[in-house]
Amino acid sequence: MTLAQSADARADREARERELILDDYNLDQFLEVAAGFGTGRYGYVVTPNVDHIIQFHESRDFRTLYANAAYVLLDSRFAAHLLRLVHGIRVGVCTGSDLTAGLFQRVMQPADRIVVIGGSPAQANQLRERFGLSDLRHHNPPMGFIDDAAAVEHCLDFIEKASPFRFCVMAVGTPRQEVLALRLAQRGIARGLVLCTGAALNFLTGAEQRAPAWMQCAGLEWLYRLLRSPRRLAGRYLVRGPRFFAYLGRTRPTLRYGRPITG
Repeated sequence: MTLAQSADARADREARERELILDDYNLDQFLEVAAGFGTGRYGYVVTPNVDHIIQFHESRDFRTLYANAAYVLLDSRFAAHLLRLVHGIRVGVCTGSDLTAGLFQRVMQPADRIVVIGGSPAQANQLRERFGLSDLRHHNPPMGFIDDAAAVEHCLDFIEKASPFRFCVMAVGTPRQEVLALRLAQRGIARGLVLCTGAALNFLTGAEQRAPAWMQCAGLEWLYRLLRSPRRLAGRYLVRGPRFFAYLGRTRPTLRYGRPITG
């Protein structure tokens, strides 16, 4: 192989690595998928937003987390608008917050086994009482647990002992929740659908307030969150966030259920 061929092969490999697979579902469509997933198999859902797409470009390990996900649901209307402008694709948006709320409100049944990783005991009790869930199992790993092999093992073991479950809601932040989800897949014990939806439980239980509907529809939910928590989120949105524009043209979005833009 010549140097030119080697360079071309390396460029092709890197391009394939940066192919961002997106499942083209809106909320209602994916709630139907999730409702029928069952407890006889395992899969996990990731919900990329702008920050995740940045990590996708900057970390091969992060790309591995996404490559092994059963479903990749776009979490950001802002990103959806820009993907349409730059790449000419229209992709459905199914935010992790809406998905989590929809599952609790419209899909979960009182006797379903539900596992919640993250959040406080008070939040877990609130979910049990509000939605009448008789078999909700909760574990909140300690801060920094992902760097503690024993704490990670304890968390994985807790989930596996609760298997089969209908849904496992991961609320420990990215990429920790995706790392756990991939480890479960690799171990091959757990059965059920895992949802990596981050702060969604905080919105559902009222610990955090979501943006008004008009800001959500306009793709400005990030701005609302920034204004409410500037110290916590300024680094993400104002320092790291602009990198998204540099990566936008290099992103290779591929829709598994794509629809061409018409009109």
